[in-house]
Amino acid sequence: MCLSASLSGVAFGQQVKELKHELDSMYVLDQRNREWLTKLGNNQPLTDSLSKVYNTDRTKLAGVLWAEQTKIDTANLARAEAILKQHGYPGKSLVGAPTNEVVFYIIQHSNKIDTYMPLVKKAADQGELPFYQYAMMLDRSLMHGQKPQLYGTQVTCRQHKQTKKSRCFVWPIANAKLVNERRKEAGFDLTVEENANRLNAAYEPAITVEQARKTYVF
Repeated sequence: MCLSASLSGVAFGQQVKELKHELDSMYVLDQRNREWLTKLGNNQPLTDSLSKVYNTDRTKLAGVLWAEQTKIDTANLARAEAILKQHGYPGKSLVGAPTNEVVFYIIQHSNKIDTYMPLVKKAADQGELPFYQYAMMLDRSLMHGQKPQLYGTQVTCRQHKQTKKSRCFVWPIANAKLVNERRKEAGFDLTVEENANRLNAAYEPAITVEQARKTYVF
């Protein structure tokens, strides 16, 4: 190998190493507040500690954390879009696993799902990203479009029109009788029922989008 080619390889290797480190850092920021938010109310020491760190009342802590997360998500998305433009989807062959999942999560938490879903699907089809993650993104896109999802991954929380109480439920699923077969083929470990239980969400296999709209406030 000539010297110039060797140096080029070294430089590329260093660039990939730096990209992997950057993506791993972006993932930490993408997840940190979200993990804290799921534990608020059930973890008193954490809630009290975060209230002190953010110098805010416990009742306002969730709002403060979400406001910060929104800023983080905006910055992460801008950087992820630049990475996608330069490298395409940074998959397993480029940055390894699980770093190959980072850009998926950033897109999944943005309003650009439909823009980048074809790129995510291509990465999943080529084995650069677990296929079940594309399935999650497809489900979220369908839910946002008020259409039935396919894999039962998405949960929404809405106010019941009669009881006036908020209720979390699995978004309606197309041909729900076959959903667990689809989930298995996509690589999910849990059934839709097990996943709903994990998320503390109600699961009504027969509910349609039309029925959900009549029952809950949208």
